[in-house]
Amino acid sequence: MPSALQDWTQAAPAPSFLYGTAWKEDRTEALTRLAIRAGFRGIDTANQRKHYFEAGVGAALNDALGSGEVSRAELFLQSKFTFLGGQDTRLPYERAAAIGEQVAQSFESSLAHLHTDYLDSYVLHGPSSRRGLEDADWQAWRAMEALAQAGRIRWLGVSNVSLEQLAALYAGAKVPPKFVQNRCYAQTGWDSAVRALCRTHGSVYQGFSLLTANRAELAGPVARRIAQRVGRPIAQVVFRFCQIVGILPLTGTSQVEHMRLDLAASEVELLAPEVSALETLSAK
Repeated sequence: MPSALQDWTQAAPAPSFLYGTAWKEDRTEALTRLAIRAGFRGIDTANQRKHYFEAGVGAALNDALGSGEVSRAELFLQSKFTFLGGQDTRLPYERAAAIGEQVAQSFESSLAHLHTDYLDSYVLHGPSSRRGLEDADWQAWRAMEALAQAGRIRWLGVSNVSLEQLAALYAGAKVPPKFVQNRCYAQTGWDSAVRALCRTHGSVYQGFSLLTANRAELAGPVARRIAQRVGRPIAQVVFRFCQIVGILPLTGTSQVEHMRLDLAASEVELLAPEVSALETLSAK
């Protein structure tokens, strides 16, 4: 087991793209395996059976590692701790346990699911309430910090978080979040205020639902015109735009051809005025 003096220099760096495994149920293993074969080395999951099948992710990882296709050091694995309110009856911890113990139990369960002895990133899967940070949030974060300080996690993160909550977390955390993962809407400037706070504190913003949350905006003339100029699908344009402005994108596509296209987004060359136009994209 890694110690507090664990040398992370041999581990995978933060990737430029993440494959998201939510809502895939019995297809999770096969799709995660396809994603690895397509070239994804960053995998996002959660120990929340309601929306994720983490053990299915782990089965795919175990197959890829066992075949020698990838090594653990090449992979960036990110999982999450989810409070009771976000779970169904299939809990990864004891319902009556203290929150710190729930974090510890969920973490150990994630390691077993994913066939690893450390995580690259461990994320608080949303605060316990919609406004502010409660005592429960701090109990969970302190337990996560202890795991990071023990060398069992490289980085911590938080998801589904408001600007106010993120500012409070930065102010009180001993180990600040390296990653902030939110659903990203064009109508809010792609979560511009939260992204700005991330930049101030040196955190990496991870954006999900980049396509599905912005269907109307991406169907408009601005995105279509840019896609036509570069001769690429709109999805590639969006993902490349995100990389340029500092958003680490997630994709959950189930099509292997789309996986390859998504990974090739870094090849798309966007002009500065096009980036600016996408930053202010509106459905109107």
